[in-house]
Amino acid sequence: MLSRIQELAATLAPRLIEIRRHIHSHPELSGQEYQTATYVAGVLASCGVRAIEGVGKTGVIGELKGKNNDSRWLAIRTDMDALPIQERTNLEFASKNPGLMHACGHDIHTTVGLGVAMVLSQLEEKLPGNVRFLFQPAEEIAQGARWMIADGAMQDVDGILGVHVFPTIPGGEVGIRHGALTAAADDLELIVIGESGHGARPHEAIDAIWIASQVITTLQQAISRTQNPLRPVVLTIGQISGGRAPNVIADRVKLLGTVRSLHPETHENLPAWIENIVSNVCQAYGASYEYTYKRGVPGVQNDPKLTQLVESAALESLGRSNVQILPEPSLGAEDFSMYLEHAPGTMFRLGVGFKDKPNHPLHHPQFEVDESSIVTGVVTLAAAAWKYWETVES
Repeated sequence: MLSRIQELAATLAPRLIEIRRHIHSHPELSGQEYQTATYVAGVLASCGVRAIEGVGKTGVIGELKGKNNDSRWLAIRTDMDALPIQERTNLEFASKNPGLMHACGHDIHTTVGLGVAMVLSQLEEKLPGNVRFLFQPAEEIAQGARWMIADGAMQDVDGILGVHVFPTIPGGEVGIRHGALTAAADDLELIVIGESGHGARPHEAIDAIWIASQVITTLQQAISRTQNPLRPVVLTIGQISGGRAPNVIADRVKLLGTVRSLHPETHENLPAWIENIVSNVCQAYGASYEYTYKRGVPGVQNDPKLTQLVESAALESLGRSNVQILPEPSLGAEDFSMYLEHAPGTMFRLGVGFKDKPNHPLHHPQFEVDESSIVTGVVTLAAAAWKYWETVES
């Protein structure tokens, strides 16, 4: 069956590149993937896969039922949304929507998902089990998985597979990560409240800007001295606003940040740890504060059995030289983790890097991909799906 999957994927390659370029040219923001969803549903319907639109607001589900007695459902999740970035690639099929770009590879993800549906639909008569394709919106704002789950996308699902492009891995290769793949990602909002005064008489005021700077510095120093260095934490304050004039001491400063962690216990304790430091610094200088900590998404913890299954499928279909075992997780976040609260699953890295020219990172306005990666992703996922029904016990 593997040779048949490889043959079908290779035959479909020109069509898949055409699909990817269409999606790349028409990027849509999170929660606004209306045209993309319609296009995806049309491709699914054209290859005989039942398509359901409007799942998770702007998501699409495709369903393919096997002909044998295995009643289990395997889900394959890919995401569709783009980013608010002005593309600077000069590609012929560059974004036609000003200020929007597929700079995180979701056009590749969507195309791979469609490719797997196209391949497996041609093998439907021999398909051992059921496949549910989840074309998810709004991954970039970490909401789409929740929306899809709320609309029943994970009902009866027994396992789930996912894929994400990686520009540091060459096209034609994949990366497998056992255990933690991505970090938990939370948001914080802090308002430091002082007392306004004249810039020439700081002793008569409580300088919220200065105190906010002390909070930031203390938090960064405290990570290295009070957090277990074997359980990394990254805290980034990405936005600061405050003050009204250069000669007026600010009485309010607003800080917005992101907090990333890998270890579940550390993740659980972070809100109280941060507030304790904020409270102590503000109290020392006579300020007060308002603090909001918002849980985002947990980290992706790849299931051991399914990770081994994908690794096996990749080795058989791509060869040892094209399969990397990744030694480290990423502190990036992925709402694929939300699905793992409902069924075991695993996500692998799809190499999209070029071997003959520089590779720009994800979210860069000049981000490009080696399009040969599409067939690599299709073959890996389709082979893993087939292997799932052959090897994973119900």
